[in-house]
Amino acid sequence: MADTRLEEELRRAVTMLDPVPDGLRQLALDAYALYDLDAEIAELTFDSLVDAVPVRGVTDAPRMLTFRAGEVTVDVEVTGDGLMGQVLPPQTARIEVLGGPHAVRPLTTDALGRFTGDTPSAGPFALRLRTGAEVIVTEWLRA
Repeated sequence: MADTRLEEELRRAVTMLDPVPDGLRQLALDAYALYDLDAEIAELTFDSLVDAVPVRGVTDAPRMLTFRAGEVTVDVEVTGDGLMGQVLPPQTARIEVLGGPHAVRPLTTDALGRFTGDTPSAGPFALRLRTGAEVIVTEWLRA
């Protein structure tokens, strides 16, 4: 009986609290990306939303991203249908598309380092690459 009363009080308290601030939510997502402490962080070196010259008449251009970590470069194209990309230099890798604490979608590269995923990202996402013994994590971005 005491557990039921406590649960009811906790439910009432939750409904009265403010929602989690967006900044705090982003910090939590960024911290989750680092749960592999040995992972190398891939730096975003190109983002078509910021760096590309707009093309007249193109209304739904894919978002192009380039990440770099040491000698490894990852090019990614994000569309409403999903994503595709390539790891350079070409190599096989296991890629996990992170979308929150429990939303991991695994992808695998082919011999040329290419990969595709047909599930579009509905919110913030990051990529975790496992190339043999190396683990690389990109920063979190919105699709």
